[in-house]
Amino acid sequence: MHLSPDQIVFWHYGFLKLNATIVFTWGLMLMMAGGSKLITRNLSIGIQRSRWQNLLEIVVTGIEKQIAEVGLSRPEKYLGFLGTLFLFVAAAAVCTVIPGYEPPTASLSTTAALALCVFVAVPFFGVEEQGVRNYLKSYAKPTIIMLPFNIISELSRTLALAVRLFGNMMSGAMIIGILLTITPFIFPIIMTVLGLLTGMVQAYIFSILATVYIAAATRDRKPKPESVQAIPA
Repeated sequence: MHLSPDQIVFWHYGFLKLNATIVFTWGLMLMMAGGSKLITRNLSIGIQRSRWQNLLEIVVTGIEKQIAEVGLSRPEKYLGFLGTLFLFVAAAAVCTVIPGYEPPTASLSTTAALALCVFVAVPFFGVEEQGVRNYLKSYAKPTIIMLPFNIISELSRTLALAVRLFGNMMSGAMIIGILLTITPFIFPIIMTVLGLLTGMVQAYIFSILATVYIAAATRDRKPKPESVQAIPA
């Protein structure tokens, strides 16, 4: 049993290593890219649409609605990034039913890379929405004393994203491996199903947290104008 797919090395030359994390990550990305091309190749803009396209539009509309409910006013702008995060983590969990497959999200390097994507995306969208000056000023609100605490918060939540996803995905893989050793029949099947459910939940949580962080960075905190009360004659 392997604690991490990093321990499975397919090729080694000097300091260069090709481990399972790299292989399965790139394989997963190629599968998602090819699947996206295959699914969207015959989309129609007319009235007559296939059932598959209707289902696909329902899924996309549901994701956009979820993004809008978190607080982003233009969900279609962030759909590509947030939807890709969700699909990658979810697909990494679903593919665990394939024999010999190791989820790349069970490696801290993969979850750290996903968290760094969120870490970069937050200021990117924040600067794009508010401008460089207004975004940087948000770190000193409500007072300049909060500047170091806001910076620490940015770094700590990135670390929390990586560790949370890594811990949940790795623990599920370890439990299945232990049960395969002890009881190789019924319980591993049940735990595999629960692992799929856990993976989908983790994909949802990760994408929602990323959405919350981006919404907080893009929200324009302008003071509301004071209401003028009418003076009775």
